[in-house]
Amino acid sequence: AGYEVPLVVTRPDKPKGRGLEMSETPVKLAAVELGLAVFQPPGLKKPKNQQAIREAKPDLIVVAAYGRILPPAVLGIPSRLPHGQYGCINVHGSLLPKYRGAAPIQWAVINGEALSGVTIMAMNEGMDTGDILARAGTPIEPTDTAGTLFDRLAAMGADLLLKTLPRAMDGTLTPEPQDEALATMAPMMKKGDGAIDWTRSWRRVADLVRGTDPWPGAFTFTPQGLRLRIFPFLEKAVVGNGKPGEVLEIDGRGMVVGTGAGAVLVRELQPAGKRRMSPGELANGRKLAVGDVLGESR
Repeated sequence: AGYEVPLVVTRPDKPKGRGLEMSETPVKLAAVELGLAVFQPPGLKKPKNQQAIREAKPDLIVVAAYGRILPPAVLGIPSRLPHGQYGCINVHGSLLPKYRGAAPIQWAVINGEALSGVTIMAMNEGMDTGDILARAGTPIEPTDTAGTLFDRLAAMGADLLLKTLPRAMDGTLTPEPQDEALATMAPMMKKGDGAIDWTRSWRRVADLVRGTDPWPGAFTFTPQGLRLRIFPFLEKAVVGNGKPGEVLEIDGRGMVVGTGAGAVLVRELQPAGKRRMSPGELANGRKLAVGDVLGESR
């Protein structure tokens, strides 16, 4: 779009996989490919790290999915805009003030929201509490997962950012304060957030499975204690009467599992340490059977 990017700041490389080989962030890989300078501090509270950003002399700082709150010293660095009024701009994956925090996309799907979107906001010292500069919405489709919605919102966010930047730079935007009465939070996801509560309705179970894909993944346990990851299935109730978590059928389609209201058809699962497979394959290995009640590890 014609902007000069003097510095790209991203999280440090970290070990990944069984071999614990150092993995570079996608942001770093893209920046290196574009020939841009990259800075990977473990945090931004230390004066020396703040100085590295200050020396880049940014007119504007754009933040997207960085995962850390910028300290006041960094918020005040940009020099182009008067008093740093819009000096730091954030691209956030929700329609603020709903879903402030680290995992807005996942929680929107888990909670069964019909609409999501992106917000461009002027940053302040709070957690996604700054004035709204622009917003754009998109329906959450029944087949969406957190992963597919993330990809769609990422593209929308980039497009909205480029439409917003010129007006942010020339001062023609009218910022909109957030309504605190409408604010909700979207805390960072933990591995345990993927645990399926089969006593909930079939739709809430489906939303959890979709909202935790690809990470942390929805899971349950067999009566023998085998951990099963459950992959997204068609968001559609199926005929079945049984206890919550009870395996009612296993056939070529998958397995029918009872919930607190209705039943669901699980087409694919993954036992701990094994490959993805159909429920029928697991049943053939005598690790799953009709009548089993899935639930918490015992």
